[in-house]
Amino acid sequence: MAILSIRIIGDPVLRTTAEEVTEFGPELAKLIDDMAETMEDVRGAGLAAPQIGVNKRIFTYSVDGESGHVINPVIAASDDFQPDEPEGCLSVPGLGFSVRRHRWVRLTGVDKEGNPLDLEATGLLAKCFQHETDHLNGKLYVDRLDGDDRKTALRAIRTANYHDVTVETVTKRARTVGSAFGAGAAQ
Repeated sequence: MAILSIRIIGDPVLRTTAEEVTEFGPELAKLIDDMAETMEDVRGAGLAAPQIGVNKRIFTYSVDGESGHVINPVIAASDDFQPDEPEGCLSVPGLGFSVRRHRWVRLTGVDKEGNPLDLEATGLLAKCFQHETDHLNGKLYVDRLDGDDRKTALRAIRTANYHDVTVETVTKRARTVGSAFGAGAAQ
C-alpha cells in the first residue's frame, strides 16, 4: 500500500463531477486500500478519490469506530438538520467553519467487489457521508457556507499561500511519520 498525495483547493479535479466506477478488480482494490491508508496516515475522517486526483466516485471513511468505503454512492437525507459544528477538509488545510448538514442520511452504493451497500447514519458519520459525497460532485464544504463565514473563508482562501502550507505540512509530517502528504499538490 502507499500514501497518496492529497490535492489542495485550486486543483481542477476538486471541482469536477467524478465518474461512475464501472470496472472492478485488483487495481480498484489497491486504490481503495491506498486511500484508506492515506486517510489513516493524515488522521482524516474521510477521503474522496478526487482528493487524490482520481476522478472516480469512491470514498473511504473512518468515524467513531466505523470504517469502510463506498463506490458510486447515492445519498438520501432527512429534512431536518444537525446542530452546526465546525468542519474541516484535507483539501482546504488550516480552515474550519460550521456547516449545515442533514441529521440523518441513507447511503447506497457498492463495495470493491461490487456487493451492494445500504448504510444509515446520524451524527459525525452522517456529516462525513455528506462531506465526501459533496467531493464526488465537485463541491467543497466552503461552498455550503453563508454570510460572514463564507466571506471570511473565501478571503482566507484568496490570501492563503497553499504552496507554503503544503511544503510546511510535508516537512512537519516527514519528521514524524515519513510520509509524502501533499507532495505534488497543485500550486
